[in-house]
Amino acid sequence: MKRTRYRLIHLSMTNLLSRRLLRQFLSKDPTLSSIYEFSPAELNLHYSIPMKTATHLYQTLRDPHLRKIVIDALNTYKIITIVDETYPAVLRTIKDAPMVLYCLGDIEILKQNKLLSVIGSRKPSMEARPKMDYILTPLVKEHWVIVSGMARGIDGYAHELALKLKGRTIAILGGGFEYIYPSEHIPLFKEIVQTGLVISEYPPFTKPARYHFPERNRIISGLSFGTLVIEAMEKSGTMITVDQALEQGREVFAVPGSPLIQQTKGCHLLIQEGAKLTHHANDIREEWLRQQEYGKENTAVSTSN
Repeated sequence: MKRTRYRLIHLSMTNLLSRRLLRQFLSKDPTLSSIYEFSPAELNLHYSIPMKTATHLYQTLRDPHLRKIVIDALNTYKIITIVDETYPAVLRTIKDAPMVLYCLGDIEILKQNKLLSVIGSRKPSMEARPKMDYILTPLVKEHWVIVSGMARGIDGYAHELALKLKGRTIAILGGGFEYIYPSEHIPLFKEIVQTGLVISEYPPFTKPARYHFPERNRIISGLSFGTLVIEAMEKSGTMITVDQALEQGREVFAVPGSPLIQQTKGCHLLIQEGAKLTHHANDIREEWLRQQEYGKENTAVSTSN
């Protein structure tokens, strides 16, 4: 298992392979050993990798500098791979599950059940903070874990509120740990590492890219029991996360607001489409308890059968 997880981390760090191809590797060879034995021509034959890429991969896997980077990462970060028993069970069920998670902080938080993702506009209205204080404070005090993306606006507010209340929070990044974005959140990042958890599926040396943020959103929603939308424009990254949450079978909660401001239009649309109108912590608690009871009933039925 140690060799397999090392190979998976090593392969992911080449930046030459998609998650789809890594899954294909694992499916055909659960030890991943054959990849290191294949010539470029064999990589091309068995996995339809273009010869140019296959040659580059063959050379990169034998690069001692990359091996040193992998060893340094293993010594610096807590790394969880999809072949590890510690990999979060809720993430295994989502579409395009991350293959490798780089972590800083307390990975024990991932064992918690009451995880709520909190998302919203990067340019929130003046109403946003009071709404978040009112709805989230009781939950944080009841040891709910707040999951968000450490972006400007609502994400940052969510992490800050959890930290202020001495609660737990998880930040999912859109780049590697060596390139914290936005840079003004570096102090927030450091604070979360002290008492919470920061996760990235991207190797530490990876710069943030525009397409990383929609990708990382599937992890934000996937880790959580439900997603709470504080504010959102009708067309925004927030709405992409909601789509992913729904695809994953997660609950979606939306906070209403003034019809006079743009930042609430996305929430109103979500409510019209079936998201749970949320104006109190009880709205989230009730859904959580309902799901727990439903789970117990299903367990009892399956046991009796």
